[in-house]
Amino acid sequence: MIRSGCSVILIIALLVAGCAQQVPDTAFTFRSASPAYTNGGGPVVMLDEAHNNFHTLDGRYYTFGKVLSDDGYRMVPGTAPFTAAHIQQARILVIANALAPDDEWALPTRSAFTTEEIATVQQWVNEGGSLFIIADHMPFGGAVHDLGAAFGFDWINGYAIPPQKGTEMFARRDGSLLANPITDGSDSTRIDSIALFTGSAFHAPPEAIAITRLNAGYEILLPQRAGELSDSTSRISGDGFINGAMLEYGKGRIVAFGEAALFSAQLSGPSRQPMGMNQLGAEQNPQFLLNIIHWLDRRR
Repeated sequence: MIRSGCSVILIIALLVAGCAQQVPDTAFTFRSASPAYTNGGGPVVMLDEAHNNFHTLDGRYYTFGKVLSDDGYRMVPGTAPFTAAHIQQARILVIANALAPDDEWALPTRSAFTTEEIATVQQWVNEGGSLFIIADHMPFGGAVHDLGAAFGFDWINGYAIPPQKGTEMFARRDGSLLANPITDGSDSTRIDSIALFTGSAFHAPPEAIAITRLNAGYEILLPQRAGELSDSTSRISGDGFINGAMLEYGKGRIVAFGEAALFSAQLSGPSRQPMGMNQLGAEQNPQFLLNIIHWLDRRR
């Protein structure tokens, strides 16, 4: 379904305005009924902060870190380029919305990582490391494309726009949220729905297991510059694309996701509206994050 350019421009304008005024909701908390580890007794989860990342532990991913810390994990900011010695400190490496230096949010989007860094991460995963790649709408999908391609993912550098306005709900009942080792579980850990907030999409390698998928109502907009859209902006159908997947790779594991805000809790805009885990309809988002980390940690 192709909607009018005016509708799309309105959606993107609201997104851009919100991005400029997002702050972490430091009051939000979520505690599992059965934490994975005692306080600080778990393995290291390293959140990359060395690649101009839009999400950091003292910023938009404050709550991401807090949810995992409350589950016993040791959160560490990754402040150096990827070398074997650096990433071997971590059990799980998380990369969220990385960008190349001085990226201007316009085509061509350069890789956030050097060829050497990509080879290092690929070898680390192949030897048993666990990688969580998160890349939002343009330009983040383009910046992570080469890293994803090393594992067989084809990330699209665009905006995955839903057929309706408002929060995107992915649910089992309509087949957009799929049954898999991450979403299945007991009553407290089973995931039936999650809320998303406009991101990217990709094709996954055949051996990957899809977690969430777009439907034919989605379209993926491919602008020359982030947020600049019109009726002439290139677009493709979202049918056949996914925005969440899990993959066994060598001795390691990978989760790839095309939206970042669902793993955050933020206050957006002048009215400080909740966005992320703290928003109505996103009640299962924190447990979904824990399920992903537990799978990467081989606890599921």
